[in-house]
Amino acid sequence: MEAAPLFHDVAEGPEGGAAWWLRTADGLRLRIGVWPCAGARGTVLLFPGRTEFVEKYGRTAADLAARGYAMLTVDWRGQGLADRMLPDREVGHVDRFTDYQQDVAAVVAAARRLALPRPWHLIGHSMGGLIGLRALAEGLEVASAAFSAPMWGVIISPWLRPLARLVTAASGHVGLGHLYAPGTHTRNYVLATPFEGNQLTRDAGMYAYMRRQLEAHPELGLGGPSLHWVHEGLTEIRTFRTAALPRLPVYIGIGGGERIVDVAAVQAMAGRWPGAIFEVFPGAEHELLMELPEVRLAFTARAAALFDRAAGATAPTAPAAPPARANAAAT
Repeated sequence: MEAAPLFHDVAEGPEGGAAWWLRTADGLRLRIGVWPCAGARGTVLLFPGRTEFVEKYGRTAADLAARGYAMLTVDWRGQGLADRMLPDREVGHVDRFTDYQQDVAAVVAAARRLALPRPWHLIGHSMGGLIGLRALAEGLEVASAAFSAPMWGVIISPWLRPLARLVTAASGHVGLGHLYAPGTHTRNYVLATPFEGNQLTRDAGMYAYMRRQLEAHPELGLGGPSLHWVHEGLTEIRTFRTAALPRLPVYIGIGGGERIVDVAAVQAMAGRWPGAIFEVFPGAEHELLMELPEVRLAFTARAAALFDRAAGATAPTAPAAPPARANAAAT
């Protein structure tokens, strides 16, 4: 582990935040950011979504610190300051969705080395919720987990779904998997989209916060996903539709105005997760942790209350074997 830059000017996190470079087992360089908390009751491992980066969660770290929790978050492979996967650094790409588990392993190793306060807990947002789901199934050592609009289903028009299956599955065979998915482009969504009508938040101040970060540090930005990333993501979603779920305290929140992930799919997953608490925030958009204060703070309070109740709980028992990948052709 070596010291890495942390852009305090735009993160607005608690005092004492620091960042480190990590190496994954397959040789990629990642970055983690850690914000401490005096007298912490535990540490939150925050798994961010696609396009996101460490600094975006500085304010979340402050909210969690106010409730007694330190926080670690990560630049996944292919985004933030982590190594990018293609010559076009603006396209979001991954070879296999399960490769993100190598990132998780590096994060856990770093958390151990830094002796971050235990117990550990998970918050997974959007893509981070899907990565976190597999990590839990494979025995991630956390006492509880909270999910914000997890990517356990994505909104695709019914008439487009067969085309999405065909195009994304075929793209790799014809050498087109690196191309941007239809309807996406090189610019980060926040910079390319005005606040009015955006699909992320109803809070103009938080939208400006996200935009300032990318304007000040454009190297953090990421554009649309590749065709191959979409194919891999859809395959991973299908894998977990019927997979065994670990037994641990779980809280799942989603916005009533959600337009990115499939609310029905998330609710169905919550319905078969023993003891899961599921909550819809009326009118809220995709990013609950970037939403209006009453939503943002309510989600944080619910998550922290779950963590408090789970304090001292043992790590979940993983299924006998990790879920096998779904048939890609049937995604």
